[in-house]
Amino acid sequence: MADNVVILAGGQGKRMKTSKPKVLLEVLGTPMLQWVIDACEEAGLSEICIVKGYEAEQIDSYIDGKYETVLQSERLGTGHAVMQAKAFLEKNIGSDTLILCGDAPFIDKATIENALKLHKSQGSAVTVVTSKIDDPKGYGRIVRNENGISGIVEHKDCTPEQLLINEINSGCYWFDTQALLSVLFELKPNNAQGEYYLTDCVELLLKKGRKATAYCSENPDVSLGANDRAGLLKLNDIARMNVINSHLDNGVEMTCLDGVIIGKYVKIGGGTHIKSGSQLFGRTTVGENCVIGPNTLLTDTTVGSDVSLNNVMATKSVVEDKASIGPWTQLRPDSYIKKGVKIGDFVEIKNSTIGERTAVAHLTYVGDSDVGANVNFGCGCVTVNFDAEHKYRTVIGDNAFIGCNTNLVAPVRVGNNAYTAAGSTIINDVPDGALAIERGTAVIKEDYGYRKLKARTEKFRKLSQDEK
Repeated sequence: MADNVVILAGGQGKRMKTSKPKVLLEVLGTPMLQWVIDACEEAGLSEICIVKGYEAEQIDSYIDGKYETVLQSERLGTGHAVMQAKAFLEKNIGSDTLILCGDAPFIDKATIENALKLHKSQGSAVTVVTSKIDDPKGYGRIVRNENGISGIVEHKDCTPEQLLINEINSGCYWFDTQALLSVLFELKPNNAQGEYYLTDCVELLLKKGRKATAYCSENPDVSLGANDRAGLLKLNDIARMNVINSHLDNGVEMTCLDGVIIGKYVKIGGGTHIKSGSQLFGRTTVGENCVIGPNTLLTDTTVGSDVSLNNVMATKSVVEDKASIGPWTQLRPDSYIKKGVKIGDFVEIKNSTIGERTAVAHLTYVGDSDVGANVNFGCGCVTVNFDAEHKYRTVIGDNAFIGCNTNLVAPVRVGNNAYTAAGSTIINDVPDGALAIERGTAVIKEDYGYRKLKARTEKFRKLSQDEK
C-alpha cells in the first residue's frame, strides 16, 4: 500500500479579503496549493486527497479531477478537516499518511522524505515535522523526552520554561494511518474555539502507549504560512529571494534586483543577464548568454541562447538563438521567432512564424502569418488578417522586401524575392521575383488646402506674432 497525503485546503482566509480559497492565492505566480502538491510529487507521493471548503468549486476547477477531494462543509478545525477524509484513510489503512497545510507553501521534498525515514525507523505512530525559529511567539512548542516527544503545548498554555523552547510545530505530520484512525474520532472540541485540533491526536496516541517523534527540518521556512496580505507579501519576498539566489548560484547575472521576479518553474542558462524590471513566469526557459530586460515580461516562453530582449512582452512563444527583439515589442501566443531575427520598436507578432535573419524594424503588425528567411519589413506594415468574421493567413517567401506602409490583405501570398512598393495595399498574390504596386491615381485639387486650413493658418500666424 503506497504512502499517501491529505492536504488541508478548506480555509477562507477572511483577512485576505478575497473571493478565492486561501490556498489558491499565489506565491511567485503559483497558487500555494500547487507548491504543496509539487513537493509531494517530487517526493514520490501521488496518492493525494484534498480537503476543500470555502468556494470548493474553485478547488475542483483548479485540480481538474487529478486528485481526490472531500468537502469540509463547516470549518471546525484541523482535526475535523481530516475526519472528512475518513474513506480515503480507510482505503489506505496499511500505509502512512502525510498531513499537510495547503497554505504553507515551503514544505519540501527533503523534509518529507527525511521525516518519513525517521518515522518508519522509530516505529512511530506519529512524527511531527518541526522547525526552529528565533521568535516562536504564538506557535505550539515541541516538548521532547528521551523516547521522542511528550507533547505539543500551545503558546498560551506554556510554562515559563516551555516558553524558552524555540522548536515549533509546523502543522505537518506523518501518521501511521491505522493509528490515526484509532484516535481521530476521539477528538473533542474542548477549547475556546470549539474546534477539533489535530494536535490532540498526538496526546491521545501517547496515552495509548504509542510512540511520537519529531523531525526538525533543515528548511527554516517549512512552517511559514500567511494569515493576511502582509503575510502573503512576506512569503513572496522569501520565495523571490530563494529563487533568485538559486539562479545566481547557477551563473545567472543580476546587477539590480529592482522589480525582478522569477517564477519557481523558470529555467535560465549560465551567463544570462536579467536586468531590472524583468519578470519571468510559468514554464519559461531562457538559454545561455542572453540579455533579458530591462522591463521584460516572459510567460511560458522558450528563449534560445545569445538572445537580447529589451522591453519585450512575450506569452507562449518561442525565440531561437541570436535573435534581437525590442524595445516595446509584444509577442502574442504561438509566435515562433527563428534564429537571428531582428524585431524593433512598436512591433506586435501574433500566431506567426518569422524566418531566419528576417528584420521587422518598427511600427508593424504581423498576425497569422508564415514569413520566410531574410525578409525585410519597412516601417508601418500590417498583415490584415481579420475581416470581422474570419481570420486568414499571409505567406511571405524568402528574401522578400515589404515596402513601408504596405497592407497585406489575407489570404495572400508574397513570393520569394518579391517586392511590394511603399504605400501599397496588396490584395492579390505576388509572384516570385515580382514588384507589386497597388496605389490609387492621385487627384490634385488646387487651393483646397488654403480654404480648408484657413482658420488654422490664421490662428498660428496670430500666435506667432503675439510671441514676438
